[in-house]
Amino acid sequence: MLIDKYVPSFQFRERHMLEVNAQASDVLQTAINYQPDNDPIIRAAIAIREFPDKLIDRIKGNSLSTKHPFSLRNFTLLDRLEDREVVFGLAGCFWQADYGQVPLQDSEDFVRFNAHGAARLALNFSVECLGNNRTRLATETRVYCLDVDAKRKFTPYWYLIRPVSGLIRRKMLATIGHTATVSGR
Repeated sequence: MLIDKYVPSFQFRERHMLEVNAQASDVLQTAINYQPDNDPIIRAAIAIREFPDKLIDRIKGNSLSTKHPFSLRNFTLLDRLEDREVVFGLAGCFWQADYGQVPLQDSEDFVRFNAHGAARLALNFSVECLGNNRTRLATETRVYCLDVDAKRKFTPYWYLIRPVSGLIRRKMLATIGHTATVSGR
């Protein structure tokens, strides 16, 4: 898989899949274009996650935050394998109130990123043709902590956010599947 090129080894992983009644190319394109802005559960989960950062801003006197809620827009497109897989990446200290995200321009930045106390995260969407206009859509998240300090800090964060992250991934897949099915009719 293409994700192996970017995060071949990892300490944390989450994978979800769904069968969809649509062509694989349509499903993957729908996944690439997906934005969770209209999902109230995802918006609520992100708002709860971002509450500490907003509270810190308010304490510092920054009452008008110009930050956009975290979404797939925060990710950098790393690579695409035809109509079979796409990989996005993040780098930084995700457990920090402000996500500790380091801006990445491209896949080379992602591969080179090696800051002490930080991690790399890859998120993919992959599709597999099952025949009869059926497609298996999968998403996988892998996190590689760059050192022991990062792993020590990321581990409790992972176990705290993992149930909600899994819910978000399943909601994403369901929405992508529904959208691809409806648009493919």
